[in-house]
Amino acid sequence: MTVTQRLYEAASPIWQACHDHPFVKGIGDGSLDREKFQYFLLQDYLYLFDYAKVFAWGVVKANDPELMRFFSANVDAILGGEMKTHRAYMQRLGITEEQVFQVQPALDNRSYTSYMLSVAAAGGPAEIVASILACSWSYAEIGARLTAIPGAADHPFYGEWVRGYSSKEYQDTNDALVARMDALAQNCTEAEYRRLEDIFVTCSRYELGFWEMAWRLAG
Repeated sequence: MTVTQRLYEAASPIWQACHDHPFVKGIGDGSLDREKFQYFLLQDYLYLFDYAKVFAWGVVKANDPELMRFFSANVDAILGGEMKTHRAYMQRLGITEEQVFQVQPALDNRSYTSYMLSVAAAGGPAEIVASILACSWSYAEIGARLTAIPGAADHPFYGEWVRGYSSKEYQDTNDALVARMDALAQNCTEAEYRRLEDIFVTCSRYELGFWEMAWRLAG
């Protein structure tokens, strides 16, 4: 069993709770209240800037040019790629980036990103990827599952979100992160694996909390 297979199994109950969450189900069947989605969108947009900073720590901690390029490319993919979906929705909702930065990060959001940044500051490339992967991989799986629901990808409002996270580009980017996690942890000891698992499961719990935060509009 690979390291990522073990990580996946460890977080599987939490991820299933994400799939079963009414916020995620509401995106899939189109019933989600738009106020909740707008709240989520703005919080997630703020989150992604700190998420990119976690990748940037990888550039600092990397010991070879190829790994530096990997982390740098992911920073660019977030700031110039994943955020396109958010900006498209912001345009549809009449929200400017300046208005987004007037929004305060919710406590759950701030706690999540603070945890990831502390992991990145204290750890090495393997710990950094473990903290990142829970978000990337769970969204890839959510996107893939939602696109299998008839009509979800074609919904006039939520379809763009579903298509974005089920797209080949996003799935390929996530697959590269999964492969990188296995490569970085290839020769890790059991104690080192347990540290990676703790980070991955903790970030998975934060992911579930993020959906709940948006569902409850909890500041």
